[in-house]
Amino acid sequence: MTAATFQHLDIPTLGAWLEGDRPLTLVDIRDPASFVAGHIPGSRHLDNDGVPALLAEAPRETPLVVVCYHGHSSQQAAAWLAGQGFGEVYSLDGGFVGWQHRHPERVEA
Repeated sequence: MTAATFQHLDIPTLGAWLEGDRPLTLVDIRDPASFVAGHIPGSRHLDNDGVPALLAEAPRETPLVVVCYHGHSSQQAAAWLAGQGFGEVYSLDGGFVGWQHRHPERVEA
C-alpha cells in the first residue's frame, strides 16, 4: 500500500480551472483575519475546527486545492488531506501571496 500523496498546482492552472468552472473544493488554511482581508473567490477558510465539516461535506472525487500564504504549509495539509481519502489533492505553489500578485483583480474580501 502506498501512502496517499498530493500534487503541486501552479497559479496559471488554478486560474484556468476557475475560469472554466471546473468543479473543485478550494480551502484556505491561513489565519482567519488574513482570509477575511482577502482570498481567492470560491475558497472556504479551513482551520482545525473546520476539518470535521470538510471531511463530512466535501466530495472525495472532486479535486481539493489547499492554499496557504506562500505554498509551504499547504503541502503538509494537502498530504494529510490526501490521507483522508480525497482522490486528487493539490497544494497551490506560491500560495495566496503568489495568486494576489498575479491576479489582484481576482481577490475577494
